This record gives sequence, C-alpha cells and structure tokens, in this order.
Amino acid sequence: MAFRNLREFVDKLEKAGELLRIKTFVDPKLEIAEITDRISKSGDGGKALLFENTGTPFPVLMNAYGSEKRMCLALGVEHLNDVATEIEDLFKMLAGPKEGILDKLRMLPQLARFASWMPAVKAGRGECQEVVWKDPDMTQLPVITCWPKDGGPFVTLPIIHTKDPVTQTRNVGMYRMQVFSPTMTGMHWHKHKVSAKHFSEYKKTGERMPVAVALGGDPVYAYSATAPLPENVDEYMLAGFLRKKKVELVRCITQPAIEVPADADFIIEGYVDPTDELIWEGPFGDHTGYYSLPDWYPKFHVTCITHRKGAIYPATIVGIPPQEDAWLGKATERIFLAPIKMTMVPEIIDMDMPVEGVFHNLVIAQIKKEYAGQGQKVMNALWGAGQMMFNKILVLTDEHVKIQDYLSLAQWVFRNLHPLEDISFSSGPMDVLDHSCSKLGFGGKMCIDGTRKYEEEVADEYAAGEDSWHLSEDELRQQFPEITSVNLSLLDKKIPCLVIAVEKKRRGHIRDLHEKITALPDAESTKLILYVEHTVDAHDLPVALWRFCNNLDPKRDSIPASRPSGLQQGKMIACMGLDGTRKTKELDNFQRDWPNIIVAADETIEAVDRKWNDLNIGPFIPSPSLKFKNQLYGEEAMVQ
Repeated sequence: MAFRNLREFVDKLEKAGELLRIKTFVDPKLEIAEITDRISKSGDGGKALLFENTGTPFPVLMNAYGSEKRMCLALGVEHLNDVATEIEDLFKMLAGPKEGILDKLRMLPQLARFASWMPAVKAGRGECQEVVWKDPDMTQLPVITCWPKDGGPFVTLPIIHTKDPVTQTRNVGMYRMQVFSPTMTGMHWHKHKVSAKHFSEYKKTGERMPVAVALGGDPVYAYSATAPLPENVDEYMLAGFLRKKKVELVRCITQPAIEVPADADFIIEGYVDPTDELIWEGPFGDHTGYYSLPDWYPKFHVTCITHRKGAIYPATIVGIPPQEDAWLGKATERIFLAPIKMTMVPEIIDMDMPVEGVFHNLVIAQIKKEYAGQGQKVMNALWGAGQMMFNKILVLTDEHVKIQDYLSLAQWVFRNLHPLEDISFSSGPMDVLDHSCSKLGFGGKMCIDGTRKYEEEVADEYAAGEDSWHLSEDELRQQFPEITSVNLSLLDKKIPCLVIAVEKKRRGHIRDLHEKITALPDAESTKLILYVEHTVDAHDLPVALWRFCNNLDPKRDSIPASRPSGLQQGKMIACMGLDGTRKTKELDNFQRDWPNIIVAADETIEAVDRKWNDLNIGPFIPSPSLKFKNQLYGEEAMVQ
C-alpha cells in the first residue's frame, strides 16, 4: 500500500488503534525521548506517539515503526514474511527454465508490473516544495535531543540522497545529523557507507558535493534508506516494490542535481564541501545502548528547506533495547532472507536477530545440513555477504529447530556443541560503533556450530556431558569473592551454560577465575561460561546478554579450558569462557576509550513524572532508565 504522505500514515495508525496524540507541550530537548522510551518499553512496543505541541509549527511522530503490527502497516502487508515470499517467487520466476515462447510471454505481465514500480522524475515542483524557506533555519524544526550527554540535537530519521560524481548513480542512506547552527549540521556517514564513497570521489575533484535530505513521506522511504542493498540497486526500486507504486521524484530547488520524493514532508537541501575542515561531532546515544563517542565528520551546509503544508516531523530514538529500531531490523531480517537463500547461501532456511544482539552482534541461522563442514561453509559465506560482514556472533542450528523458541534452540545447540571443536574464531570488518574492538572497525568474530555432527566432525577424546553441578550461588560466591552474582537457571533447563558477574581487579583475572571454576568437580558438564560486569545482575538474562554481546571481542576474549574428566576415565572435558566485561588500559591493555551506557538524566525523569497525568496516554510508567542507574561509570558519555 502506498501512502501519499506521513499524515495519511498517521491516520491509518489512529484508525488501527496504534496512535496516541499528546496535546500537552513536551520539550523536544530530552522530554520527547524520555516519554517515547517509556512507551516503547511498555510491552509489545507500546503505541506510536504524535506530539502536537512542540514549541514549533510542526508535530513530531515517534515510535511509528515500533511494533510488528505498525511495521506491517508501514510496508502494507499482513505479515513481514509476506514480502520475503513475494521476493522468493520473483527470483524463481526470473531464474526458472523458459522452454518456449509461451513461457517467456507469460512472464511479460509480471515484468511489466515490476517496471511500473521503478522510480521516475517528474517535471515541476512536488508537494514537498509547497512552502519554501528562503532563509533556511534548522532551529525552527523540532529536532530532538535524545540523551543527556548527546552533543546536541540530532536529526534521527533523515533520508539522505547523494550521487556518485562519475556514474551519477544515486544512493539513499540514513546517517544521523547533529545540528550545529541554523544552516549547518554534521554528516555522520561511516567509511563503509556508499555516501562516504561518493564523498571520497568528490574529494578528488575538489567540487562541492550536492546533498538532499528528505523527512517523512511514505514510511517505506525511511525503511528503504536503512536496507542493506547492493551498491548498484536503487533504494527507490525497493520502495516501489514494497508500496506497489513507483516513487515520483522532483529536482531540488538549490541542488537540482539531486532528486527527492515529491510527497516527502520536508526537504533539506545543501552541500558538503570536501575542502572544509571536518567538525567534531557527537557523542550520541546509539542503538547499541551505549554512547558512540565524538569523532570528526564532514559539515553539511544547508541552502534551502522546503516542506509540504501540514507537514509532520518524523523522529526516532535509539538506546538500550528494546527500541523502535528493533522492528526495522526485524523487517530487514525477513525481507532479505530470500535473496540470501537464493543467491548466496542456499542451505539457509531461516534467520533470527535477537533484540539483545542489537542487529549485527548476534545472528542465528538455521540450515539444512547435509555433509561435514557445512557449518563452516555457511559461516564464511555469511561473513562475506554485504552487511553480514559486521556480524560478531553467529549461531548455527539444524532445520527442525524453531529458532524463535530460544529455549528449545539453546537446548539443541548445547546438546550438539563441543566447546573447543565447534566454536570457530575469525577476524574482519566490524561496525565502527562496536566499542569492544581493540582497533576501530576491525575485530574478532565467533561462530557457534550447534548443528548435529557427522562422524568426521566428532572429537572422540572428549567426554559426553553429564549433569554434575551441585554448588549453589552462595557457595560459589563464598569460594570466589570477586563474583557478585551467578545465573544457574540455565542448568535446570538442560543448557550447560553459566552467566557470572565479576568485579575484575587485576590483569588476567577472568582467565584465572575461569581456570579455577572449570577445575571444580561441579563443572564437569559445563560447556560455556559468560562473564559480565559486576554491576550487571546475572539473573536478568536479557540485560546480561545485551551487555555481554556489546563488550565482547570473541577472538580476543575467549578462554578455552580443558582437563581430564573425573567421571569418564581416559576422557577429557572442555569449557569455553568468554569475557564480556568492560575492558580498560590498566587491566586489559585496552587503548581505546570506552563508552558509558545510555540513561536519562534525573531532572528529565522528574519533569516527565510531573507532567505524566497531563499527557493522557494511560497509567503511569516509570522511567526504564532507573533500572540501569547503578550500571553507570560516572556521568559522562565516556567512562572515566
């Protein structure tokens, strides 16, 4: 379904019971984000929020994509899997054998329909240009400040248009923009992104790089800007395919080389000058749940702002999961499953990205395994597939396991897992937001092969696991005072894994502790121990896993241990330790800055508490940040 503008989507959300209107004044600086954080974590993603009184002429739409239902409404489908099925059918139609002229003629209607979804540039102005600001001023837009240590207000759902100066190929991406003045923002494109490559080409010419930023319009546009498409595939082709209607584009007024959606709510036109000095941008509370620390990025000079009449300003916040962005990630997981299966890794049946893994950190892949070593084949193929190159932890399992049932999945994986033989490590490109890497954008990866093993893959010298753990949490803490909490609950569920929170006090502390624990008679059957920061409650498994995945460089932080079995003569037992604690220069020789987790300021929490009843959005919801206050290291974005 195609939406004519963002207001039409808002009306659709409201009719579906998925929208709350807030007429009370709410400050775009911190308060909008705090209210949204409470609602988005209130269960099933809460509701979308339309803040109608922002101190500017424009309302702000938040949490619009923040549930499966709203994500489906945005994409015009009943279920997210419907898109994958349609793409798979299209691949089969194009790739299938065509024996005669009749078979080829039968394809024409489908191909004609596909061609009708291709983007097209129309003459004249679009609805996005109904109002033109001759003197552009970014401060007149309700640009939100999300978190207390952010460098300033950030545009968080910008649809950024650039072109390669040589090929004129368009790219549509999403990169945050910090507002520095009425006519200047930062342009936070990472080195792996296509727009950054376009900028590199402009550096060679010394010419100004035209850029245009769209906000709003059909909600499919923002999703398409985040999609991991190949460089030569136009994001508006995907948008046309999803909405079943071509995207109509118009030329910008001051940057006519760039075309933008005619039905967008706002267009911010400008340029990036490759001869400019870079600007110190950030910090920013990011989707990892940690601050991304300041760095140097290009300046974006605003030359014009246009908008439609009755425009709505769309924004989002990212932070400690779950947040709205989890559903954008879930849509990508579903939509891009079919291309991965049909073009790169045919043995893949399904994929899942748990919210605790914040996209790249943790990916579960279900495969149809037919020979020894196939898991490693899939591992290498996935780590070489587009943005999957950023994946940190990959878990493989077999075809009969429902991978969204995490209990059954874990039981199956650990039943098939030999901790020293079936965990593979590698190094490669990582997301530049991954603070655990010793070097920016480069670090370790891990594949846990939980598939059933063929005879060639079995290590005979190791003992089969037997239930052996009898120590209580208190007994373990008495024996090792540095341990602050232990999660033993997984053992009761036939998952031989411990989660242990440790206050690390010396170099090699986690390694020494792991060797001592695995030497205990009780550890005979334990296959994996996850170590987390002492401030984390190991019993809170979702939070512990989120912190663990963020703080781990698997190759650097792995601690293999083995010893003779005390129960099976002549056999060995093995247990892998993984150090997911904070890394420091003093204790770990870690030379990079380490970011703090993201929580709201006390004064913002108190301000929202006071006005909650006036918001008319339901029963009081306490701030999710309160749960994490004791996990902070100081008050700054960077851990001191």
